[in-house]
Amino acid sequence: MFRKAAAALAVVATVVLLAGCSASTGSTTSGSTAAATSGGLISIIVNDPANPYWTAEGDAASAQAKKLGYTTNIAAHKADTKLESDLIDTAITNKSVAIILDPADASGSIGAVQKAVTAGIPVFLVNAEINQEGIAKSQLVSNNAQGAAIGAAEFVKATGGKGVYVELKGKPSDNNAATRSNGFATVLSQYPDLKLVGQEVGNWDQKQGHDKMQTLLAAHPDVTAVISGNDTMALGAIAALKEAGRTDVIVGGFDGSPDAAAGVKDGSLAYTVLQPVASFAAAAVDQADSFLKTGKTGVTTEKQSFDCVLINKDNIANYGSFSLTK
Repeated sequence: MFRKAAAALAVVATVVLLAGCSASTGSTTSGSTAAATSGGLISIIVNDPANPYWTAEGDAASAQAKKLGYTTNIAAHKADTKLESDLIDTAITNKSVAIILDPADASGSIGAVQKAVTAGIPVFLVNAEINQEGIAKSQLVSNNAQGAAIGAAEFVKATGGKGVYVELKGKPSDNNAATRSNGFATVLSQYPDLKLVGQEVGNWDQKQGHDKMQTLLAAHPDVTAVISGNDTMALGAIAALKEAGRTDVIVGGFDGSPDAAAGVKDGSLAYTVLQPVASFAAAAVDQADSFLKTGKTGVTTEKQSFDCVLINKDNIANYGSFSLTK
């Protein structure tokens, strides 16, 4: 039964180069190189620290920057492009030597990134991309297509390849949401006994995941499984299902958060897909450091992706916060 899922996974999980800079790899940013040789401020702007994933992202970037001799400031835009733009202004005013940014919107963040670059501050994007290349020096993200494929394959395994399922989708303005949803569909559409009966947008949010699960459950009381675009929505769905007395429903997540790992341990969550957020956040700082000191990021492409890892009952004992020991 699972040969088709494995085949789809093999196609999608092609390794993308773990390297990256823009076409401006060999260029320098006026005034930045000299500042970096003696340290300076690296401004780190994440989405929302209420989500442990984004807390881990900011902490990993900050720790690496401090290790390399920089000072840091962590701020959050909470998916608000106006606030993001204001935070970029603050970074410029504070004479940041570089900015590590998790963009608020694939299209709406382009102007903020351009504003920083125009001010002479190189920008390194993490976790999410913008819909334009050649502005940011690097764009480092999880390999969401590969992660969706391994998650969907595990979903097939957990459900036995049959049942009635629903999907909780992420924020539409985040390209990761569509990539994951499409990746799920690529695998799951090959199983005619797995029927998708409903989809709702939960915007990566736990409360919305809870409320949208209630809506889906009311419309489809015979649901047997839920596939979610991230862990927080999955955890919200689990809470709604528990309230309805439906602890029999299989739920799969995506992120590899500590709360999701706890769910895998207690059996309420069938699996999660670990995003290597600490790895690519630290790598972004390394590339910023290289660029500030040499005018080059040390890698060859702007867009880079980092493969995800499946977390299930078989390897949960090896889980650390957003990491997996071998």
